[in-house]
Formats: sequence, structure tokens, C-alpha cells
Amino acid sequence: MTSRTRPRRTVKVPAGATTVRIPRQRGRRSAQPFVVVMPERPSLTRETLAAVGALLWHFRGALAPTGFAVLALVVSAVLHMIAWWSGLVLAPVAAGPLVWLLVMQRRRPAAGTALAWRIALAALAASSLAWLALAAGFGPLAGALEVWWLLMLLTAQTAWLIVRRTH
Repeated sequence: MTSRTRPRRTVKVPAGATTVRIPRQRGRRSAQPFVVVMPERPSLTRETLAAVGALLWHFRGALAPTGFAVLALVVSAVLHMIAWWSGLVLAPVAAGPLVWLLVMQRRRPAAGTALAWRIALAALAASSLAWLALAAGFGPLAGALEVWWLLMLLTAQTAWLIVRRTH
């Protein structure tokens, strides 16, 4: 059998790599051809995104409120596109944190900083749920809802960092 009729072996090459085949040397019939695999260089954009992703992953605990805020923004946009009337369903839910505050104050009365933290938490949660209801009804970027979202994000992130630092 001549070398032209023999089937060639396939070489597995990783995705994104460039292969260069060097033909068989003359006079050496039993030697296999050389295969040089050169990996593709990642682009600057890919390296930048990898660095940003690694930073976000490293500080994921400290950035939890930001992640929830972005998730709420996306969920409200999807709810607005699919079912604008979901804002009407979510509107009564905004009173839930205020009811929680009243029930907690009746069962376990608090004073001083504990009461201040309860009031702040209930106010932020009620404001967030009211924003979610309005954003689902009118769209997350309608009117002043985007500024409201940003102010709640900054408040929650600041409070989160303070609480994490003290405990």
C-alpha cells in the first residue's frame, strides 16, 4: 500500500486552537507526521471580563444586596413585559413588612437601637416591595422608579456593609 492510499489518523485538537501540520520527512516511511498545536490567545475583552468576574466572585458576600437589586430589576422588567397586571397583585404585599413590624412590637417590644433597626428594616422592605409592584405595573425605568431603585440599592448596600462590619 502506498502512502497516498493509507487512511490518515485524526488528531484531537482542543476548541479554539490552531493546528499546523508539518509533512512527513522524505526517506522516513515509518515516522509519523509532526503536529504542532498552538493555543489561541484570549482577547483583551475576555481577559477583562474574567478579571471582573473573579473580583465579583471574591466579594460576592459583600455585594449580596447589589445582586438582589439587579435581580429585582430584571424580574420587574420581565413581569412588566409578560403581565403588567402583576403590579396589582404585588401592591398589597408591600404592606407585609409594616404588619410584621406591628406584630413584632406587640409580641416582643423593643426600644432604642433594636426598635430603630426594626423600623429601618420594615421601611426598606416595604419600599422595595412597593417599588417592585410599581415597576411590574409601569416598567422599571418609568418616571422616577430608576432613581428610587438606585437610592434603595445604595441604602441597602450601605446598611449591609455596616451590619457585616459590626457582627
